[in-house]
This record gives sequence, C-alpha cells and structure tokens, in this order.
Amino acid sequence: MFLKNAWYVAAWDNEVGRELKPVTILGENIVLYRLQDGTPAALEDACPHRKLPLSMGRIKGDDVECGYHGLTFDCSGTCTRVPGAERIPHVAKVRSYPVHERYGLLWIWMGDAAKADPKDIFEVEHFDDPAWGINRGESMMLHCNYLYMTDNLLDPSHVAWVHQSSFASSACEETPLETTVKEDGVTVWRWMIDSEPAPFYAPFLQFEGNTDRKQHYEVRYPSNAIIKAIFAPAHTGGEGRALPDNTFLMDSYNFMTPVDENRTKYYWFQMRNFAPDDAKVSASFAKSVRGAFEEDRVVLEAVHHGMANMQTPNLDLKIDVGPMRFRRKLAQMIAAETQAATVADAAE
Repeated sequence: MFLKNAWYVAAWDNEVGRELKPVTILGENIVLYRLQDGTPAALEDACPHRKLPLSMGRIKGDDVECGYHGLTFDCSGTCTRVPGAERIPHVAKVRSYPVHERYGLLWIWMGDAAKADPKDIFEVEHFDDPAWGINRGESMMLHCNYLYMTDNLLDPSHVAWVHQSSFASSACEETPLETTVKEDGVTVWRWMIDSEPAPFYAPFLQFEGNTDRKQHYEVRYPSNAIIKAIFAPAHTGGEGRALPDNTFLMDSYNFMTPVDENRTKYYWFQMRNFAPDDAKVSASFAKSVRGAFEEDRVVLEAVHHGMANMQTPNLDLKIDVGPMRFRRKLAQMIAAETQAATVADAAE
C-alpha cells in the first residue's frame, strides 16, 4: 500500500516545538518534538514496556520520559534510564526516524534510515527568490485513500465540473490532454489557446482579453505534486515558445501524507511571479485555494466511499491514462521494495 523509502511531510515546522506531538504516518504511530537546540526529532510512539504512547509522557532535556514507569529514550531511540533496574535491557529501545526541515515543513523518512538523503526531498523552485511571492497553505485531513488524491492531481479535466466558480473555463471541458511519463513521476498537461481567463486568476492578470493557458499537473512518487498555472496573452503561448514578460505564473505545491489506508493529510502552498510582498494578495490566494480544495475534499471522500462500496465495476476513461500510469509504476516500486525487504530479513 505504501512506499517506505521516501520523504513525507510530517508537519508544518511551527506545529512542532518543545511539546510531544503525536502523528500517524503510513499507519505508524510517531511522536515529534524538538531538542533544546531546535533540532526536530521523531520516535516510535510506544514505550517498549507496556506500549503506552510516549506522547503521553514528557520531555526531559533532549530525552522523552514515558508517563507510566519513567523509561527514558534519547532522540536515537536508545533507552537511557530504567528506574529501579540494575541495567538497561538491550531490547529497551524504540525506533527513531530521520527528520529534515525544509520549506517550512518537517519531512520524515519512513523506510531504511541508511537510505535517507535530504537531497531527495521534493525541490521547490523559486522558494528563496525575492521576486516571487508565496502564500502558505494549511493542512487538511481527507477521509480518503491518498491514491484518489494523486488521481485528482493528475486530472486537469475535473476542473471544468468541480471548480466551475474558480479554476474552470469553457476550454477545460474539451481540450485534449497530453501525458508525459518520467522515472520520478507522471505529468498530464495541455495548452488551451485563446480562451477566456478562469475566474480565480482573472483579477491578477497583467493584460486584457483572452489568454493562452497551460495546465501542468505533475505528481512525483510517492505522493507529491506541483500544479503549474500559466496564462499568457492570447496567441503568445504554446509548448516550447518564449513567453512574454507579463505572463502569469503560479506554482502550487501539494504534499499528500498517507495517515492510513482511509485517511490522508494534505499540505500545500503556492508560489507566484508577482506581488512578492503583498499580504493582501497572499491572503486572497490562500482563501480561494482553500475553498477550491474543500470542493475537492467533498468529491474525493465521496469517491472513496463509492469505490469501497461499489456494486458494479467502475469505468476507466481516456482521461485516466495519467493516473493509471502513475498507479502502475508506484505499485511496481512498492512491490520491489517489499521483495527486497523480505530477502534482507531472510538473510539475517
């Protein structure tokens, strides 16, 4: 169900401090906290003695003390104290997880710690570019499997019906889609030439009249996405063309962290190539994007319920090529990882 050797978003950086924060990721219970120097840490949220969640305990210096009998663990998961014991049992330990802080997010590696490399964290272009503005998103719990979200983020066509008052235009209904498959993910995209601007974007365009619009929906394994919105004056856009200076660019970064098979934690923020210091523009974007994502949430939770309780087989269409290619490759990656882990366990 899940790819373990990957970075997932565990929390916004400001959500984790000198208090114990319990989270569930890929069905595993984890406790997050920060050391005295601010370094983030993540441990298995279960004392090995009676499995009381460590998040019900307390922080002692840089260690976590269990709230039941006082067993204490450092950030590596090593037990440093067993009150009343002459020695610490060698099995008195908990799993620790690599954590890295970037882009205002805490990223956690859920697989083999020896394979965790921060260079593999999803790259956010223009994050430190002073010419680009940013509106930081929030997080949202969706009661659906994360693959329905990756399906949705590889599906520009749904915009015409789910987001009619925000992202949609008439061109979204019929313009054919293109699919590009790479080693790290799948992109579904299209240029819509000489079409009216969508309501969400129209107030921010720096030109009048119709637009050439590109929808770029890209999801990388296992569950991170970038959605690029490009609006150029009519008849100036198109694949491979140099775009004019007044082209509108917005990159929406979307990070889906599976909680378990039925729930997904969704994090996002947007980058834009104008009004970098305009708080009102950022607030307007954040409010509108949140409203659009609420529309997605309602649909995806209903889809999850419908697919789990189907009475007849579901139908796949031509527009599903991108999502299906993504699912197929991800399933192969998960199977290969599982097989490698099984072989390694057998060799021990």
